[in-house]
Amino acid sequence: MSPAEGQFRKSTFSNDHQGCVEVAVAADGARWVRDSKHPAAAPHRFAAAEWNAFLQGVKAGEFG
Repeated sequence: MSPAEGQFRKSTFSNDHQGCVEVAVAADGARWVRDSKHPAAAPHRFAAAEWNAFLQGVKAGEFG
């Protein structure tokens, strides 16, 4: 089950001319992620531990 439409939010750095991801927070801390250009497509769910590992990798520059 995915979150309700109003729960997704887009980065403030995003604009209408480029694609972006939107994120919603689940009650258990997991994150739902979807493509803003295709909001009707099924979102991907990441457990809280997976999301935290991803954020640590971004902050450490692992994806640059």
